[in-house]
Amino acid sequence: MTKTLIIAEAGVNHNGDIQLAKKLIDAAAEAGVDYVKFQTFKSKKLVSKNAEKASYQKENTGDSSESQLKMLQKLELSEADHLDLISYCKTKNIKFLSTAFDLESIDFLNKLNIDLFKVPSGELTNYPYLEKIGSLGKPIIISTGMATMEDIESAINVVTKNGASLNDITILHCNTEYPTPMHDVNLKAMQTIAKKFNVPIGYSDHTLGIEIPTAAVALGAIVIEKHFTLDKTLTGPDHKASLEPDELKNMVTAIRHIEKALGHGRKEPTQSELKNKDIARKSIVASKTISKGDILTEDNITTKRPGNGISAMEWPNIIGTTAKKDYLEDDLI
Repeated sequence: MTKTLIIAEAGVNHNGDIQLAKKLIDAAAEAGVDYVKFQTFKSKKLVSKNAEKASYQKENTGDSSESQLKMLQKLELSEADHLDLISYCKTKNIKFLSTAFDLESIDFLNKLNIDLFKVPSGELTNYPYLEKIGSLGKPIIISTGMATMEDIESAINVVTKNGASLNDITILHCNTEYPTPMHDVNLKAMQTIAKKFNVPIGYSDHTLGIEIPTAAVALGAIVIEKHFTLDKTLTGPDHKASLEPDELKNMVTAIRHIEKALGHGRKEPTQSELKNKDIARKSIVASKTISKGDILTEDNITTKRPGNGISAMEWPNIIGTTAKKDYLEDDLI
């Protein structure tokens, strides 16, 4: 059984409040995910002062006049916050992860010795960013929202040219709309990516609910990333397209069930069902009284449960033979 790596994306759903961030860690640990992931950035290095918010950000923050810079400055975690959250994760037995959005933040996370680096969809076409990520010698997970196959190929080329091994790269199919409409999910593209680039694949989900990430596991995803929040009604850019704690727990349970259910691929009876074999299958039985010496025909034999006699699959071999004894109705032949 392959264990799916489940990343609970807290992102900026802490709203700049370190205590809220810790409650998010509590919820992720309770749900049983592998990693809780935040976002690391210096707002002024990430976005220009003139950049507008995305339409979903304007709607979810309730302020269309505020710049993207002003919004992000309120959501920025300090270096001290990172150390505090990493320490807190250890007490909760859950792994800490964060996505860097600028070169300085990559260096900072590397100093913190995090397990792996996550390239967000928005940085997929950022050459200097990919160059630095590729040089770190760490496993890399790459999200591909808004991407073409050519974009993905270019990104893989940049990170591998700068030292990353293809064996250490996992590509996540993704759609960068919050929430993603079902008709735009295109889960089959995940398998297209796997075939084209011969890499492990996963799925970063922005749909509402848990059906799509669960289905992604059934289709071969080995990494699932999903936004979560303590309360979808909180003000902030990502809360509405996030799972609440109970939903996150349900998603983890569903994924773990799918992992077990996928099985080994061989079609054979299982131990749990063998006890039902004789009960469910049918044998050849007398449909009326039969005397010794009678010819067995479709008029005097039939098939009924249980299956502990001559198998009903032997029907053509039994028709036309002679009864070796007397039979009453329903007696096994």
